[in-house]
Amino acid sequence: MTQPSDTPPDRLSTNPRSPHFDQPKLERGIGIRFKGVERRDVEEYCISEGWIRVALGKKVDRHGNPLTLKLSGEVEAWFENEAAEDAD
Repeated sequence: MTQPSDTPPDRLSTNPRSPHFDQPKLERGIGIRFKGVERRDVEEYCISEGWIRVALGKKVDRHGNPLTLKLSGEVEAWFENEAAEDAD
């Protein structure tokens, strides 16, 4: 049995088509602080590269995906909920 890590991944996306999508980690809730301000509108983030992607209003591309804007700066991430414990 392995313990889930309390450290969020370096990169995570809310888009199911992204290779960085991870549903179990998203279900725990991810808190993001960007340039010292807590954000709730983050679509994707990367801590090591120092950027976040946020939706650009209600605009969508021709496939119906939201248009995003990449913002650079200091990124901090944390889990908002504790990891689920396996009952033995």
